[in-house]
Amino acid sequence: MARIAGVTLPPNKKLEFALCYIYGIGSMTAKKVLVATGVDGNIRVKDLNEEDVNKLRTQIEKNLKVEGELRREVMGNIKRLKDIGSYRGSRHAKGLPARGQHTKTNNRTVRGNVRRTMGSGRIKLEKT
Repeated sequence: MARIAGVTLPPNKKLEFALCYIYGIGSMTAKKVLVATGVDGNIRVKDLNEEDVNKLRTQIEKNLKVEGELRREVMGNIKRLKDIGSYRGSRHAKGLPARGQHTKTNNRTVRGNVRRTMGSGRIKLEKT
């Protein structure tokens, strides 16, 4: 059972994909870490020996921001945007898209307009 950066990696997955379970490591970063450490990415996590786990752990801790440290940085950036009163900060505070996406037909659940059947959730028009 390999535990890296406070995350227990799934034992039956290939190492290349199991590293993606760590917040801040995607597929490309996982491949770079494996090349840098010289560990084969096609072996399963349960077949890793302690030496390889230690290589991976030291490489990730020294060169990457992952898990808690990265989450704190992201939350700090969002807090800074909210404090300066920017548009992006206000969108983050409201829980809405911050990058110009349309919200008329998308993001219904964020806005609280959940449609379970056709026609439900629509605003009723008054008949005159």
